[in-house]
Amino acid sequence: MTDRKGELATNLAKVEERIAAACAAAGRAREEVTLVVVTKTYPAGDVRMLAELGVRHVAENRDQDAAPKAAACADLPLTWHFVGQLQTNKVRSVVGYADFVHSVDRSRLVTSLSKEAVRAGREIGCLIQVALDAGASGRGERGGVAPAGIAELAGLVAGAEGLRPAGLMTVAPLTGEYAGREQAAFERLMDLSTDLRRDHPAANMVSAGMSADLEQAVAAGATHVRVGSAVLGVRPGLG
Repeated sequence: MTDRKGELATNLAKVEERIAAACAAAGRAREEVTLVVVTKTYPAGDVRMLAELGVRHVAENRDQDAAPKAAACADLPLTWHFVGQLQTNKVRSVVGYADFVHSVDRSRLVTSLSKEAVRAGREIGCLIQVALDAGASGRGERGGVAPAGIAELAGLVAGAEGLRPAGLMTVAPLTGEYAGREQAAFERLMDLSTDLRRDHPAANMVSAGMSADLEQAVAAGATHVRVGSAVLGVRPGLG
């Protein structure tokens, strides 16, 4: 085993221990939580090693990193998640490899995703990104739609060819009533998920929690945690 693969294996084992302990503390089965490893800024070689170590879900937040990496790893049994803010001019590329888009937060993006999914003959699972710090604009600092906008957006996704509503995603907010209250934020997301599933029962994914707060997300009921640095190490600065 190479030094890098050994490092990844050690880090992955530590994250798995954290998830398992959090599940046990919450009275949940480990199988209820999917680990999505966010590999941004790291090479396709790391993705390949992670796949060899048993990782099946990987994520990216920038298309310029993701597209060549997904192409280089096309032979691997991986599910690709796009978790960053998505501009409409990148949609065609993203639809080419992403199985799930976690950052659906506006009607124009739904229209663009639908058009490209149909063109590519694919079905994309769409998670509505929820901004728990949304102000008067109805948008959050890091993207997302205010809770009041979820139902309308999910309805658009459900009615769009090539798309299906898959669930909700949030990032713990840095401002507003939930700042520094990660578990409360994730519990709020779970309440919103319950509301969403009344109209869209299959939209049962709840994507919340990252390296620093995955325990709080698991305690709240998250189905998917997005972990980067705890598995891959501290990333080099992005230029």
